[in-house]
Amino acid sequence: RAAQVEAEGLTAMGAILVLGLAVGAMVMFALERIPLEVSSLALITVLALSGVLTPEEAFSGIANDTVIFIFALLAMTQGLASTGVMQIVGRRMAFARRWGERPWLASLLATVAAFSSLASNTAVTAAFLPIASAAAARARIPRSRVLMPMAWSSMLGGMIFLYGTSTNLVVSEAMTRFGLAPLGFAELARVGLPVAALTIALLVLFSRRLVPERRGGERRQQPLGHRIFVTEAVVTPQSRLIGTPLDELAGAIDAEVIGMVRGKEWIRADRGDLKLQAGDRIVVRGSRRAMLRIKDLRSLVLEAELALDPRQAASHMLAEAFVPPHSPLVGRTLRELLFSTRFGLVALAIHRHPGAQAPAGPLSGLHDIGDVELAAGDVLLLSGPARRLRELEDGSFLEVLGSIDYRRPRYGKAALAALIFGTALAAAALDLLPSAIAGLVGLLAMIGTGCVDTQEAFRIEWRVVLLIGALLGLGTAMEKSGAGELLAQFLVPAAPYLGPRGLMFVVMALTVALSAPMSNQAAALVVLPIAIHLANLLGVEPRAFAVATCLAASCSFITPLEPSAALVFGPGRYRFVDFVRAGTPLTVLLLALFTVLVPIGWPL
Repeated sequence: RAAQVEAEGLTAMGAILVLGLAVGAMVMFALERIPLEVSSLALITVLALSGVLTPEEAFSGIANDTVIFIFALLAMTQGLASTGVMQIVGRRMAFARRWGERPWLASLLATVAAFSSLASNTAVTAAFLPIASAAAARARIPRSRVLMPMAWSSMLGGMIFLYGTSTNLVVSEAMTRFGLAPLGFAELARVGLPVAALTIALLVLFSRRLVPERRGGERRQQPLGHRIFVTEAVVTPQSRLIGTPLDELAGAIDAEVIGMVRGKEWIRADRGDLKLQAGDRIVVRGSRRAMLRIKDLRSLVLEAELALDPRQAASHMLAEAFVPPHSPLVGRTLRELLFSTRFGLVALAIHRHPGAQAPAGPLSGLHDIGDVELAAGDVLLLSGPARRLRELEDGSFLEVLGSIDYRRPRYGKAALAALIFGTALAAAALDLLPSAIAGLVGLLAMIGTGCVDTQEAFRIEWRVVLLIGALLGLGTAMEKSGAGELLAQFLVPAAPYLGPRGLMFVVMALTVALSAPMSNQAAALVVLPIAIHLANLLGVEPRAFAVATCLAASCSFITPLEPSAALVFGPGRYRFVDFVRAGTPLTVLLLALFTVLVPIGWPL
């Protein structure tokens, strides 16, 4: 009896230790005073040193098949981005705006959700952000009324299929450690699909009331220190922009149009009665990203690149160069300097130093950037051979601020990238190959066929991979030490008052609350052991509680801290309270729907 009491005491101490580590990990992840990857590795190390887990158990999460598949999935998503798959679809979708605001918004949200059901919602939001912004401007819809619903739709898409978000994958893997079968590829769709469709319909119908209107978002005011460039672009003979009214061009290219030169006539941007013709020279202003996006359009070509061989332009590097006060270039124009001939470089765009700008703007009446007199502090966006850029590093003429890691999307390989991505997912979903192997084969196929190069493919969020591996180890520790069961016992006394459905709502609310300071994956993995043990103590089906936890982790609508929401926070000119006001009723609605529908899909 004494030995039994001692063993129970040691078990309780182990559970309390693991709970303490879980709380400490949540605090570290929320504050991020220590880099996330360091916190993750520290958590694994402490679990091994404390003896709660063996070293093999502690580090098994990092080498887990699911973690490897998540890595491959994130890397393959880079392949979709580098080939412009989502951008192509988004531009094709733009025709729906002629039907009106609501049909266009419905098509946008449905398309974003469809992509997010299979790919990273953060990557999908990033890809559609410029497309949605430009289309909203062209349709004269406040950008703020579009971007928040778009980010939420990407999160809703993650509720549909297993591969929609890494949270689904890690929950599925963690479920097997509690004796439950992993989630099926379309298992979540029985609830996730109707809930996502209903929520998107509500966003379309009530976005004007639910989402704040920030019309200031349409003005391209940039944060302090953000450089605004000016460039000239020529409408190509095969351009799809031919016939577009001049006052709608800004929305089509997501940059501010200053004016247009036709022949020798200067035409202001507010001449909306004029329609674009081949050969028109458009003077535009915007961020560096906007300049590079215009550079990629087939309908426009930067005038500075017209004299270049396209094969040479494809191999050129990009860099920003600063005009120092002592430079011989000060007071002289690019045309006067014969800049391209002298330096072997092309000036794609120019940022005027604020002190050199006249009140009329960065060109001050000039319609050709080749005629702009350079001033100290101006910044040139340059394109040219790496050797020529290195020759500027002495700083006597220009000081190179840094090269720009930029690659033109490989549009010609978009169909191939989509085929490889879909085949890899199908092979994993149909169990033709183990998921990790299917993902790695798909990644290698993308690299081998040139859809994505190695550098781009491995430019993923490694912190997420380490975090998931560490939290899988924490989940094992909570199960092994009985920490999850200990927490569940605190909720059992409320069963007579709330019932199984009420406690399911509490578990989901806890998941949503933790997903604000932590990541969605972290919140789900912390709550999952509690949910499963609570279901076991209540004598109901634990799979229903596990699925509810998984779905609730995708409901981080209340704050802009979720990566997809963070991406649109600035462009939409939102305030933190906007997400609280609009996201709170939406979150409560979703949790209520899950409370009703999950026990129907997975009977208690």
